Amino acid sequence: MDKYQIIVVGGGHAGVEAASAAARMGAQTCLVTHSIEKIGEMSCNPAIGGIGKSHLAKEVDALGGLMARAADEAGIHYRVLNSTKGQAVRATRVQTDRDLYRKAIQKFLNDQPNLTIVEASVEDIVIKNRKICSIVIDQGQQLYGEKLILTTGTFLGGIMHTGLKQKPGGRVGDPPSIRLAKKLRELPLSVGRLKTGTPPRLLKNSIDWSQLSPQPGDLPTPLLSYISSNTTRPPQIECFMTRTNKTTHQIIRDSLTESPMYTGIIEGVGPRYCPSIEDKVIRFSERDSHQIFAEPEGITSELIYPNGISTSLPHAAQEEMVRSIKGFEEAEIVRPGYAIEYDYFNPTGLYHSLETRCIEGLYFAGQINGTTGYEEAAAQGLIAGINATLSLEKKEPLTLGRHEAYMGVLIDDLVSLGTKEPYRMFTSRAEYRLIMREDNADMRLTKKGKQLGLVGDRLWQAYEEKRETAQQELLRLSRQKIIPETKEAELLEKETGEKINSPKSLKEILKRPKVSYTDLPGQLHGIHRSAIDEIEASIKYAGYIERQRVDIERLQKNENTIIPDTVIYENVVGLSNEVKQKLTEARPQSLARASRLPGVTPAAVSLLMVYLKKERKRKAG
Repeated sequence: MDKYQIIVVGGGHAGVEAASAAARMGAQTCLVTHSIEKIGEMSCNPAIGGIGKSHLAKEVDALGGLMARAADEAGIHYRVLNSTKGQAVRATRVQTDRDLYRKAIQKFLNDQPNLTIVEASVEDIVIKNRKICSIVIDQGQQLYGEKLILTTGTFLGGIMHTGLKQKPGGRVGDPPSIRLAKKLRELPLSVGRLKTGTPPRLLKNSIDWSQLSPQPGDLPTPLLSYISSNTTRPPQIECFMTRTNKTTHQIIRDSLTESPMYTGIIEGVGPRYCPSIEDKVIRFSERDSHQIFAEPEGITSELIYPNGISTSLPHAAQEEMVRSIKGFEEAEIVRPGYAIEYDYFNPTGLYHSLETRCIEGLYFAGQINGTTGYEEAAAQGLIAGINATLSLEKKEPLTLGRHEAYMGVLIDDLVSLGTKEPYRMFTSRAEYRLIMREDNADMRLTKKGKQLGLVGDRLWQAYEEKRETAQQELLRLSRQKIIPETKEAELLEKETGEKINSPKSLKEILKRPKVSYTDLPGQLHGIHRSAIDEIEASIKYAGYIERQRVDIERLQKNENTIIPDTVIYENVVGLSNEVKQKLTEARPQSLARASRLPGVTPAAVSLLMVYLKKERKRKAG
């Protein structure tokens, strides 16, 4: 009999992180995917990171996950976004070689003990007494597991649209999960439809590159993972930029009668922050052009990903549109763009552990929860894998607070608020982003990862060395002083334009906006860039960080006020019917989570607090 402790369905970004995490923690894990060759496939844009997203990727890395390491093994173009701004909003983006990324992920999984990979299509889920029992795969074979993690991406009831033509599919070349979608719709979960899309792929040699603006990568080239090295990285190449124009926009407007989005064929809601070119032209009608980044899909690949023109227009209209763009006049479309519509389940039906409220042992992660993006999926997969394993061991789930990680913000937003459109992470969603930077994800999470059995020796050693280096260097900066009119003072004044009129410690000098760590005398050479960011941020933002810590302590009081599942909100005197309904539907697990629900006012939270105190006294009495 094929029996496992944890079964993970889906070999995308959520699935591989879930399976890897569970196996690293010692659980006998089975990853079921319809195609072993496509495990780790980048279904859309061949890039990892970006604003808010790199924070998630680095948090996954800090807990021993795979995404950042694979990105560095495949990275061909790196840029740090918001590099002139503060560390809190800086974000690394890595353009990768699609084939190398997939191969890196597959190697990590193949080398992972406790993990079995099965190539099959999941036809059914067997549930007994509201508890997971097994799954049914091809030809009726059953795989038994105590916990099941579904990471189905865009495959549940997937329909692909190009113009007015439709066909079933989870992505190009892959069939959808129809029977599994039907089974899930029978469960007491709130189901909806969402949409995402992808641009046409262009033939590299058909583009006039002389007409495009080069976009070189950053030098020195950064790394995404805390434990990657430059020696494992492939050669770096340039990306290029062009723009749409008035002619492009007119072609799009003229083709809207054949657009599935604008004829009502697609009912699902698309991503607000990564809209199709049709959406951009209509919603931003005052703009004459939009950026397009021509991104190679790999070092040896003949395909170019034109980032910025995701579309579901008919093939002929796509050709006309593409050839109206500067540099693309002779471009050949190798594969047309398309939109895909799929099932998702409102994540308010989950606990913060990502276990469904209605079925014990069933976890959801990734686009099935209404998110969009590789990084959001990977973060959820990791948390689901951790918590499914902890549940096996009868331990409390890992629930990261909004002040601890972007993963905590992501999951709290989903579970507390739900979503009606594809959810994307931004730094603006995090209230405590000054202390949750991409440079210090390891300082925030790696110790937790070590305690959970997720973190290997290499990452732990890197964490210890960085922590010790940062502590010692902060101590030196506090003690070492610069005396006016000395050579050191004159050199600093020349480099920074900052006058030194009295003896100052290096720490005091580093607080100045125009001064960076690399300007200071005695700086450590070969120090990891994230350690420098940690040092600079802790000094420059000290006052703001302290204020946030006070806010966090206040938040924790409410976070620690647990709301029992048995609370009947109809009995809370003074709450409006609307608030009672929202609390009953959301079933928040703490007072802090109740306060984040839309429409739940501070006055309502006070009434609920009073009610909970009275109930505790009544039961104690």
